[in-house]
Amino acid sequence: MLENASVLPCELYKASQISEAELSLVSSGRANYIDLVESAGDAAYRQIVKIKNSETPILVLVGNGNNGADAFVCARHLLAAGYDVSLMAVSRDINAKGASVHSVEYIHARDGFKANAGVIDTPNMGRIIAAEVIIDGLLGIGLKGEIRAPVRDIITAINSSNAWVFSLDLPSGINADTGSGHCVVQANMTMTFGGVKQGLLTGHARQCVGELFFADLGLSAFFPESKVTRVSNDLLADMLLPRARDSHKGLSGKVTVVGGDKGMAGAIKLAAEACLRAGTGLVTVLSRPEHLNIINANRPELMFWGCEVVDMEVYLRLGWANTLIIGPGLGKQSWGYNLFKAVRLSDKPCVVDADALNLLSEEHCNNNNWVLTPHSGEAARLLGITIAEVERDRFAAADNIQKRYGGVVVLKGPGSLIFDGKKCVVAPVGNPGLASGGCGDVLTGVIAALISQGFSLFDAAIMGVIVHGEAADRAVTAGERGMLASDLMPHIRSLVNHL
Repeated sequence: MLENASVLPCELYKASQISEAELSLVSSGRANYIDLVESAGDAAYRQIVKIKNSETPILVLVGNGNNGADAFVCARHLLAAGYDVSLMAVSRDINAKGASVHSVEYIHARDGFKANAGVIDTPNMGRIIAAEVIIDGLLGIGLKGEIRAPVRDIITAINSSNAWVFSLDLPSGINADTGSGHCVVQANMTMTFGGVKQGLLTGHARQCVGELFFADLGLSAFFPESKVTRVSNDLLADMLLPRARDSHKGLSGKVTVVGGDKGMAGAIKLAAEACLRAGTGLVTVLSRPEHLNIINANRPELMFWGCEVVDMEVYLRLGWANTLIIGPGLGKQSWGYNLFKAVRLSDKPCVVDADALNLLSEEHCNNNNWVLTPHSGEAARLLGITIAEVERDRFAAADNIQKRYGGVVVLKGPGSLIFDGKKCVVAPVGNPGLASGGCGDVLTGVIAALISQGFSLFDAAIMGVIVHGEAADRAVTAGERGMLASDLMPHIRSLVNHL
């Protein structure tokens, strides 16, 4: 049954949890697997008819699993509604001796399609490339191992076409648990069934899923408590309450931002200004003395202390703050390393970014009072693995970083992950315009600002990612290419004030 298709549940699940919930539902006697296939195919049909009229020819591509069964049901309904439907099944002859053994649900759905005068063709790459609308029912959550011909060739043909593509449950080729995949259908829209798969909101899936819809198949009562959830900017209204009328700057947080070695003043300035824009009352920048004019130019609200060596003045400014930032523009020379060691001696909550993460990868220390904000390259260095290995399973990478270094981990990227060792939050916000220098420094500043205003590390990290991503989504109205980190600043102020 399709309910609130445009509103996704917050709870996210692994493929195994969805399969177990389906088994529990069937075992309860409330439904059988054929009922689930019928419900999924009907939900897909009703979504498609909202978007495409019956004059548009539709090509349905069917795999050998229950995703293929869903596609057969959807195609049957479209035929009955008068649509021009062509259907191609992966097997050259699905009734031939030695062909893949199909489930009862698949056979039921296939025979129902044929009984309604449906014709089953073999895949034709030329016709696929020429199609106007494609329904992708090739592969589902049971995908394991490398995708082989002919499915690999079909996916290549889909992606070579100009068709509008609707994927059933998930784009064929995507790993439901991780969001990774090498040969994946590029869908315009995906309807996922029963439960939202955690991999659909992060990693390569963000490129492939398109607009995501959800069809409820009645599984919710059979799911375990979810340890992975989705968040959106709705959270901000609940968490960021108006300031008290008698508040003052001393009650609004104090942040010391440490970094900016020679030639890298921009990074530290962006992080510091983001602190101010996100509501911190007082911000001190601790950087190279020659950066004073750069830091204070156009932003006199920032306090500044020039540092050549780590002395008592440095420790006084670290002690003055209630939250620290270390890393933007820090460098990995002795100047940056000595400041990194000084910050590590502090008991203040700290946001660790950029070169401080690279230094941390060589130290292997654990602290539960910091937020680590690596992108995939920094995450790879923290774990001693490759970037490809990080992207292959972002959830595992975030988990392993947290186990090794403690605190809260924000694994940045498409569908950033926030993990505290117990719960993982996926934030599908932001856009490729953030792929420019300085945007990560802005995120660091926003998270530190929220910590300084009294939020827990986990809550501040979650809200910081949302504010940062939503600011980028507002700034993108002028285009993704050429978007600058500083373009986010006015939107950050608006978002923390619910404007």
